[in-house]
Amino acid sequence: MGFRGKYFFPILMTLSLFLIIRYNYIVSGDPPLRQDLPGRRQDDVTIPVKTPSKRTKRLFHTAVTATDSVYSTWQCRIMYYWYNRFRDEQGSDMGGFTRILHSGRPDGLMDEIPTFVADPLPSGVDQGYVVLNRPWAFVQWLQQAHIEEDYILMAEPDHIIVKPIPNLARGNRGAAFPFFYIEPKKYEQVLRKFFTKENGPISRIDPIGNSPVIVSKNALKKIAPTWMNVSLAMKNDPQTDKAFGWVLEMYAYAVSSALHGVSNILHKDFMIQPPWDTESKKTYIIHYTYGCDFDMQGNLMRGKIGEWRFDKRSYGDKPPPRNLTLPPQGVPESVVTLVTMVNEATANIPNWES
Repeated sequence: MGFRGKYFFPILMTLSLFLIIRYNYIVSGDPPLRQDLPGRRQDDVTIPVKTPSKRTKRLFHTAVTATDSVYSTWQCRIMYYWYNRFRDEQGSDMGGFTRILHSGRPDGLMDEIPTFVADPLPSGVDQGYVVLNRPWAFVQWLQQAHIEEDYILMAEPDHIIVKPIPNLARGNRGAAFPFFYIEPKKYEQVLRKFFTKENGPISRIDPIGNSPVIVSKNALKKIAPTWMNVSLAMKNDPQTDKAFGWVLEMYAYAVSSALHGVSNILHKDFMIQPPWDTESKKTYIIHYTYGCDFDMQGNLMRGKIGEWRFDKRSYGDKPPPRNLTLPPQGVPESVVTLVTMVNEATANIPNWES
């Protein structure tokens, strides 16, 4: 079932409205969820998101931001397959699921995956950095959708759920995976533009992105507008843009969470990233962001196309085929599990290659 947000862009609105973002607005203690980016009509309605009837205070809603590209679509289908496999198993606090589609129009998965259609940023605002649409899409979803659960898991299309996920958050403290390449202390000089000394030590900024993160719905409603504005401000600051590159939006979420006093319990076992992480038994999520390239003796081929390989980037214009060849003997267990789980999903998803 699909859900459509009713947004419009006033005719006289120009890009300058999006790019002129004052510091005192970015760090305001409790910014309103309703934003001027872009406007919303008074006759817009709240659109419910259907969730399973199972309810406890500890349930979280899984939200995945996506585009309508083939590349994003096949990943979402695999992700949603494994969500359904583990949602109702013992130990799970997984509630409803929403794919937040920020392409601005319905696509072919509306009847397969619960979907909220969000508007993208106006043309040119993301400057080719498409993930800038992610925080703006979350603002729209949180503003319009009725979300029954008290917590939200922000996930991504290239996540495979390995086992039932409990609610790892505690009260106002989120639960997040620590990324080794998010280094607030190293970039303190840059980050002080957005997190001044009055906000406290730079160590209050956790080494996280927005995903995977489990956070209370009320906290995220406060964080999301700030996350959106900090992301835009960072992108339009040449020094910050150069320093952070493709992880800029991740830094923006970490800063915004800290600005609202939401700290995070860091779980190294929350997620693994093959081939560098070799065991999947303790984790909840496999993130297949890196290419897995090996020779036929099971040795990792760093920086080379492997004799055996699995790389999501190989399937940009078509989904991977069913029944992928398993890796050779000696390849880490995490990679074997990844490919085995992809194969199981594609074998059971109808019309996979159509």
